[in-house]
Amino acid sequence: MKIKAQYAMVLNLDKCIGCHTCSLPCNNVWTNRKGAEYMWFNNVECKPGIGYPRKWENQQIHRGGWTLGEKGLQLAAGGRVHKTLNIFHNPDLPTIDQYYEPWDYDYAKLIESPARQHQPAIRPRSQLTGEPLDLQWGPNWEDDLAGLATTGGGDVNFKNLEVATYLQFRNVFMFWLPRLCEHCLNPACVASCPSGALYKREEDGIVLVDQERCRGWRYCVSGCPYKKVYFNWHTGRAEKCLFCYPRTEAGQTTLCAHSCVGRIRYVGVLLYDAERIAQAAAAPTDQAVYPAQMEMLLDPEDPEVRRAAKAQGLADNVLAAARRSPVHALICRWRLALPLHPEFRTLPMVWYVPPLSPVSVQADTTDAQDQVDQVDRMRIPITYLANLLTAGDEVPVRLALSRLMAVRQYMRSLRLGQTADTQVLDKVGLDLPTADRIYHLLALARLDDRFVLPTAPAGDAGIYKRQGTCGFGDAM
Repeated sequence: MKIKAQYAMVLNLDKCIGCHTCSLPCNNVWTNRKGAEYMWFNNVECKPGIGYPRKWENQQIHRGGWTLGEKGLQLAAGGRVHKTLNIFHNPDLPTIDQYYEPWDYDYAKLIESPARQHQPAIRPRSQLTGEPLDLQWGPNWEDDLAGLATTGGGDVNFKNLEVATYLQFRNVFMFWLPRLCEHCLNPACVASCPSGALYKREEDGIVLVDQERCRGWRYCVSGCPYKKVYFNWHTGRAEKCLFCYPRTEAGQTTLCAHSCVGRIRYVGVLLYDAERIAQAAAAPTDQAVYPAQMEMLLDPEDPEVRRAAKAQGLADNVLAAARRSPVHALICRWRLALPLHPEFRTLPMVWYVPPLSPVSVQADTTDAQDQVDQVDRMRIPITYLANLLTAGDEVPVRLALSRLMAVRQYMRSLRLGQTADTQVLDKVGLDLPTADRIYHLLALARLDDRFVLPTAPAGDAGIYKRQGTCGFGDAM
C-alpha cells in the first residue's frame, strides 16, 4: 500500500445559483493577459447543454481520456506512434470556434461620438484579429439561451432518454454545472504530453504545466476529456487551472471556492492507495470505474492507514487535515458526492453532490412516503444525472438523492414543531447524529468547516517537487 495525499473539491449542485462569481476571480488572477482571452479555468455551464467548448463531453468527437481495449488501458487519441505520425496535425484538437472567438468593443466610439439624433451603437470586434465579429458562442452561451431548447439534442447525457420529451415545457429542467480541472489521479493530459511538461505533484496531487518544458504540441488539450487545458496562442504554451497552489500551500482555499456566494464548494484532503490506480482505471466496465475508485480512497480514521501513512513520510498536519476533511465525509462516509464522467477513466478528483428537484406530488402524498418513489418522480431524470456522474449507474445517484431528501424531510419535521420524523432517516441508512452533521455541513457550515487544508512546513521551500518553473509570470 502506497499512501498519497490528494487535494480534492466537492461542489453541491443543489445550491449553485449560476451567478458565475466563482469564475471572475479566477479569470482576473490567472488569465488576465494576451493569449488567454478565451480561457476560463473555472466556468459554469447550463445543463442540459453541450457546454464549453462545444460538445466537450462527446468523446466520439474529441477522443479525450482513456479507453479499455484488447491491449488494456490506452489513450483514446492513440499512443506515441499515432502522435508521432500526426505531430504537425492533430485532428482531435478543438478549434477556437468550439470555445469562442473572444471579443471586445470600441468603447471610444461611444464616448467620442458627436451629437446625433439616434443613440450610437458599436459592433463587437475580435480580440484575435481586430475585425468585426458575428457572435456565435461564448462561455455561458447556453445560460443566456436557457440551454435545452437550442442545444439539447447534442447533450450526450440524454443517452437512453427521449430528448423530444424534455423539450416540452411541462417536462423541461435546468441546473448549473461549475467546472474546473479535475486534477485526476490518472490524468490523460499528463500521459499525452510528448515533452513531459505536464506533471502531477507528489505532495498534493495538483496537476501543473512546466512552462519551461512546454513546446506547444497541444496533445494535452485534446487528451484531456474535460477540455480544461488551454493553448495560449501568444506564448505558444499550454495553461490550465493550478488549484491556486500559492494559496493552498498557505492553507487557504482556492479563489473559486472562497468567492462562491452560494457556499457550494468544499475543499480538503483525501488519502488514497497509489498502487491501485492502474487497477481502478482499467475496471472491466465503465460503471465499475466509480466503485473501483472508491476502493482506492482510504479511511484516515483507520489506525493501520495512519501508521502506514506516517511511516511513508506524510506529515502530521496532512493526516490531521485528512481526518477533518469535508470532502472525505461527503464522498466516502456519506456517499453524497459523485465523480464527473468516471467513464473517461482519468479518476477525477472534483466531485459533485447531485441536485434535488421538484417532485410531482399526488393528492395523497405524505412526508413519510417512500423516498425511492419520490426520487423517481423528480423533475430532473435520474438517468440524466447517472449519465453525468456515474457512467449510467443509477444506484449511487438514487442513494445520494434519497439521503439528501431524507435529511430535508427530517429537518422540516423539526422546524415545523412536530415530532422528529426519524423513519425517513432509517430508510436510507442514516442515524440522527449523521443527519445533523450532513445538515450542518451542507447548509450552515462555517468557512473553516468547508475548507480544511494543511500548510506547507515553514522554512522548507523545496518540499513541493517541481519540474522547472510553474505559474504564469513575465518570464514566459
